[in-house]
Amino acid sequence: MNKIAFLFPGQGSQAVGMGQDLFQEYDFVREIFNAADDIAGSPISRYCFQGPMETLTETVNLQPAVTAVNLACLTAIQRAGIACSLSAGHSLGEYSALTSAGVASMGDTLRLVFKRGELMHRESLKHKGAMSAIVGLDIETVAELVKGGRQTGVVSVANHNSEQQIVITGSPEAVTAVSEAAKSKGARAIPLKVSGAWHSNLVKGAEDEFTAFLDTLQFNKPGNTIIHNVTADSCNDGEAIKRLMALQLCSPVRWYDTIRRMMAEAVTVFVEVGPGKVLTGLLKKIIPADYAYAAFTVSNLKTLENLVSEIL
Repeated sequence: MNKIAFLFPGQGSQAVGMGQDLFQEYDFVREIFNAADDIAGSPISRYCFQGPMETLTETVNLQPAVTAVNLACLTAIQRAGIACSLSAGHSLGEYSALTSAGVASMGDTLRLVFKRGELMHRESLKHKGAMSAIVGLDIETVAELVKGGRQTGVVSVANHNSEQQIVITGSPEAVTAVSEAAKSKGARAIPLKVSGAWHSNLVKGAEDEFTAFLDTLQFNKPGNTIIHNVTADSCNDGEAIKRLMALQLCSPVRWYDTIRRMMAEAVTVFVEVGPGKVLTGLLKKIIPADYAYAAFTVSNLKTLENLVSEIL
C-alpha cells in the first residue's frame, strides 16, 4: 500500500489564472474563494484569476490567494477519495497542511494567513529586507558565513530547501555581504524578488500580535501527521502546534529535513497540492536516485484527473 504525503506550496508559486478552472467546475471551490474574498475584504479570487501579477504578489493578497488555491485543490482531491498519511507545507503552505490534518478549520486557516500577511507587510514597511538563494554550499558552511555576516547587520537562514540550496534573509547589506562571501567559496547567490526579510528577526515585531491572534482560534489534535517547518518533526497537541506556528514567522524552514523525515516514514507518493511545481522540483534534488517514489502536482482539473487515474 502506498503511503501518500501532501505537500503545500507557499509564496513564489503563484501565477495569474491559478484555481480558475476548479472555481468554474465546483460549487465547493467557489465557496472557498468567496470566503477568502470576505475575510480579506478584497477581491482575492479576481487577483488569482485575472491579476495583475503586481497586485497578486503583494504579501497581504498573496497569502490568502495561494492558500485559497491550495485549499481548493486539497478539497477536490479529498472529495475524489484520496487521503494522505502525512502532510507538510513550505512556509505559508504549512497553514494549508493544518487544514489537511484537521487541526484548523478552512475559515480559520484563511483568517490566519490574512492576518499573517497583514503583519508581515507592516513589518516589511518598517524594516527594509532582502533574501538571496545560495546554491552550492551545505548548511554548515552557510551557517558559518551567516555568523560572520552578522557584523554587517541582521542576517539568518530562511529556508534549507535542499542539501545545497539555502535561502538567507535579513538586512540588504548583510545579505549582500554573505552572498559575496558565498560566491568567494564557489557558490551561486541569486537575489530573490521579495518585499521583506521573511523568516528573520526583522519581522519579529509581528510575533506577539500573531501569537495573540492564534490564541483566539481552536486548534485540534491532527488527524494525520504534519511535519512542521520549525522542527522537521510531528506534534500531536493543538496548543503546542500554535506555538510552532508563531515561531515559524522568524525561524528557518527546514524543508530538506522535512522531506528526509518523510522518506524515513516510507512515503512513496508525494502530491504537490496547489499552484506551481516548486516543491516537486526540490524533491528531485533531495531524494536519492535509489529511493523509489512517484510525484504528482495538482493545480487544475487536468492534473487532478491525472492523480485520480493513477492512484485510484
